[in-house]
Amino acid sequence: MTTILNFFQHIPEFLQLWATNYGMGLYFILAAILFAETGLVVTPLLPGDSLLFATGAFISMGFPGFDLLTMAALMITAVFCGDMVNYHVGKWVGPKVFNDSYNSRWLNKKNLNKTHAFYQRHGGKTVILARFVPIVRTYAPFVAGLGAMTFKRFAVFSICGAILWVGSFLSLGYFFGNVPGVKSNFHYVIMAVLVISVLPIVFEVIRSRVFLRKENSKSDS
Repeated sequence: MTTILNFFQHIPEFLQLWATNYGMGLYFILAAILFAETGLVVTPLLPGDSLLFATGAFISMGFPGFDLLTMAALMITAVFCGDMVNYHVGKWVGPKVFNDSYNSRWLNKKNLNKTHAFYQRHGGKTVILARFVPIVRTYAPFVAGLGAMTFKRFAVFSICGAILWVGSFLSLGYFFGNVPGVKSNFHYVIMAVLVISVLPIVFEVIRSRVFLRKENSKSDS
């Protein structure tokens, strides 16, 4: 846990170190991280939001060989490809996972059920909304593959969500990441990004509990 927090707090330093050691390979390292977060159901805790913000700030520093549009295009492609893989995995193994007799140490059925309920409430726009919610964005393509959405419709929403998510966080980091006040308190900003990203989950949990209490009170009366 300490290692993860250290990484969050010093993402810009890690990016500079990787750029120095691997050069243009940094493009593919970052793309691989985003692909894993969106394409592998077993890696929902990767720091997508904060990584995008920090990457935008890193590019604005003018590190030789890196530009915003190339990074954005590669990351959008990685996110979209991750979604496609996750969707088809869900289509293939999903029915087995939702079988009551199935247990797995790798797949959190509780998170899958929550994401499925999210689909039922919000329909197709879930793919776009979920992009901005950690954990949910990892499970959303998987659940879509279970039959919540046709492939063609999912692909359209997926590319739109990828463009909005990557574009917004990269741009925020690029234009504000090196503002003196932000730069000198960058680790606090990264933590704030993490907290804001998790807020939708908190609100959803509170909303669900309030709803359940109301339903229980109705049944008791």
